[in-house]
Amino acid sequence: RVKRLLYFGVSYCYFSIPLKIYPGKYNVSSDVNLTSLRRVALKSDGSGLSLASDPTGTVNFLDMVNNLQGDSGRGYYIEMSIGTPGQKLNILVDTGSSNFAVAAAPHQFITHYFNTALSSTYRSTGRTVAVRYTQGNWEGELGIDSVSIPRGPNGTININIAAILSSDGFFLPGINWQGILGLAYPVLARPDSSVEPFFNSVVRQLGIPDVFSLQMCGAGLSAGSETDTTGGSLIMGGAEPSLYRGSVWYTPIIEEWYYQVEVLKLEVGDQNLNLDCREYNMDKAIVDSGTTLLRLPVNVFNALVEAIIRSSLIEEFSSGFWEGTKLACLMKGENPWRFFPKLSIYLRATNTSESFRVTILPQLYIQPITDVDGTLDCFRFGVSSSTNGMVIGATVMEGFYVVFDRTQRRLGFALSSCAVSDGVALSEIEGPFSAADVAADCSGGPLKEPLVWMISYALMAVCALALLILLLMLILPCRCGNRNGEITDESSLVRHRIK
Repeated sequence: RVKRLLYFGVSYCYFSIPLKIYPGKYNVSSDVNLTSLRRVALKSDGSGLSLASDPTGTVNFLDMVNNLQGDSGRGYYIEMSIGTPGQKLNILVDTGSSNFAVAAAPHQFITHYFNTALSSTYRSTGRTVAVRYTQGNWEGELGIDSVSIPRGPNGTININIAAILSSDGFFLPGINWQGILGLAYPVLARPDSSVEPFFNSVVRQLGIPDVFSLQMCGAGLSAGSETDTTGGSLIMGGAEPSLYRGSVWYTPIIEEWYYQVEVLKLEVGDQNLNLDCREYNMDKAIVDSGTTLLRLPVNVFNALVEAIIRSSLIEEFSSGFWEGTKLACLMKGENPWRFFPKLSIYLRATNTSESFRVTILPQLYIQPITDVDGTLDCFRFGVSSSTNGMVIGATVMEGFYVVFDRTQRRLGFALSSCAVSDGVALSEIEGPFSAADVAADCSGGPLKEPLVWMISYALMAVCALALLILLLMLILPCRCGNRNGEITDESSLVRHRIK
């Protein structure tokens, strides 16, 4: 049931309804003019970004422009050909994980899957693998097979493939992809870092620069349309200048596991949240294309919502909207964007005494979802709270062209050429600013996951040693009193407890 909540002036009213994401498709249109693109081939010069060379080379940027489809709600995916003969599947692009995994068994929410028995080049390694994400998980077996990307680098690559045999909450209704392309570092690969990630294999086998860049073009577009068009570009080997405007601003990659960056502060409109910068990086701050929303640590999220409420023209608003359980709906043709402030994230620059600011307009975080009976337009809040760090997901990334320069260990942000609505740019970048007013190191949150594992193993070893000493203390006196050297029942009980 639709319930009216409040009025803006005389004619504007908001409605609140339970949150339901309709499986419609975004109508995504790009401002990229293909005729003006440069034909560029790449060779690695060892220093990072691309070099123009013979157009018959390994990488042709023109081939990769608009090679993504999808939207922020259901993810951006690229078509790949897997096995021999090739089986075409759509693969979700995810910079927040490191496994290349594809459905290898039927599932009610996917139309087709990779049939390993039909590939003459598929080879199982005999190892099992399981991965858990923020939403969903899967289990399967590891194998190796050949992969090519019709609109990617020229050539066929032998890739580690996780064949998904069972899953829970991973494949969802309305999606149009059948696997996931993890583009993060080997340390996140499962079951261990010996499983070389997809992009590492591409760089090693094809010799392209260790750089990729990503443009996601769903900014400000509604999921109510049934039109399914191109949703962006994944450029492997460098950055394509026609996909962004202005300069690329770089921030260091703090640690090579996720793409971890250092956030110095957040602003709502012109309000600084004035939190300790370590709060923003608790326990990490990462850039993740596989996450739909901007996710913030609980304290930061609460401060941001309070600041939005203070600075917006809305006097009262349903708490369910901020919590993500309800949609905000207006009469058809109206939108709430003029009532909300801009959001800004300050990132440390490669010159560590400076920072730069990436800003998103309300069109990016007050997100159109669908219409109701042709009379209401509904929106969701594109920010949520997080218990495991800040995640700069599609809510922010859709405003920018993001360069993952792994060679020089830095992430670049530039204004995306497709982050424009009705002639208005939906994102901004400014800088440099002095970073003298923040701590020299804002990333000092809790211990990172791999380090926690190592410490846990060390503590387990210490405990095991202590128990071994206890065992010896209990066993040795009994041996002295028993000529046959037998272990008494009491000592055996201790030993079995250890087991």
